[in-house]
Amino acid sequence: MSSEGLELGAFSMSLTVSDLGVSRAFYEKLGFKQTGGDNEHYVILVNGSTVLGLFQGLFDKNILTFNPGLGQDTKQLSSFTDIREIRSRLIDAGIEMTSDLDPNETGPASIAFLDPDGNPVLIDQFFPKPGSGAE
Repeated sequence: MSSEGLELGAFSMSLTVSDLGVSRAFYEKLGFKQTGGDNEHYVILVNGSTVLGLFQGLFDKNILTFNPGLGQDTKQLSSFTDIREIRSRLIDAGIEMTSDLDPNETGPASIAFLDPDGNPVLIDQFFPKPGSGAE
């Protein structure tokens, strides 16, 4: 099965930071506005269609992040490719998961893998796929 045309959802960069407050203040100087987070371990910042997640103490490395069901404008999509289909296509393409989901479950889930240079990639679906029965 080809991974051509694979819809991964919104893209963001998840940055591991040493001081959440200092990093948030820095990116706010660049025009980013906070749109989410718990202000203790992470914050989500947006500037136009650019999304940054700042995470303190949760990850060892920066992560490329994709969110099925979320548009780049950070609004939930009414139709999207479910993470289980994405996972199946990636497995068929020979990509090995470093963190996997149960393919028999429905609803929100995540998977993770490494690119050829060891960069972590996270696909994190927040929402159940419409019509899946998991709404």
